[in-house]
Amino acid sequence: MTDTVLPAWALLPASLLLILGGICTLLGSVGLLRMKRFYDRMHPPSMGNTLGAGCVLIASMLISSALAHRPVIHELLITVFIVTTSPITAMLVMRAALHRQIARRDPPGKTDSG
Repeated sequence: MTDTVLPAWALLPASLLLILGGICTLLGSVGLLRMKRFYDRMHPPSMGNTLGAGCVLIASMLISSALAHRPVIHELLITVFIVTTSPITAMLVMRAALHRQIARRDPPGKTDSG
């Protein structure tokens, strides 16, 4: 083990971000279990888990920067990709489900006259 002491300016915000990230992820997962309809189930995990992962990655960026004594922004790229792709993926899945639902109700090729 190493005897590295982290400064309080990095530990306090990182600890708070880790707690907030865990709570957001837990709430997103519980929301997934509690919702009944598919469209309702898409919102809590996409928002809660995205915010939770973002908080954990920002906390990791703070700790890494404190240990390296310089700004470390590798996690910033991961955060940007997760925060942008997760809601977009959820929207695309919902649109695909909507198109599938519409296709079941009104099959293509069926006209009003026939």
